[in-house]
Amino acid sequence: QVQLVESGGGLVQPGGSLRLSCAASGITFDYYAIGWFRQAPGKEREAVACTFNSDDNTYYVDPGMRGQFTTSRDSAKNTVYLDMNSLKPEDTATYFCATAFRPYGSNCWGDFGSWGQGTQVTVAS
Repeated sequence: QVQLVESGGGLVQPGGSLRLSCAASGITFDYYAIGWFRQAPGKEREAVACTFNSDDNTYYVDPGMRGQFTTSRDSAKNTVYLDMNSLKPEDTATYFCATAFRPYGSNCWGDFGSWGQGTQVTVAS
């Protein structure tokens, strides 16, 4: 059974940085994607960044996310990180990671079947 656990959220001042972690267990696929999403109260869920277990790239739905959000991973710990910088109050949201099998060479974004419980990020002075 796939399990994802996010951590690292908290209160950060505008302009600050934060690193979120997504610890994965139970994944048996050879190739899979880890996507980061966020949802603010009263708003729809928004895609933030995506990466594969097989490469070091970060993929975005919204090119405006590039430069502010970056993924990285520690394969030994089965953990994917979301590094966030230049945070603004509008980045306040619950951040989720999710995973799904992907055929090698496919688009990172698609349906995600397993989700974590989320971690709250609040950007305020």
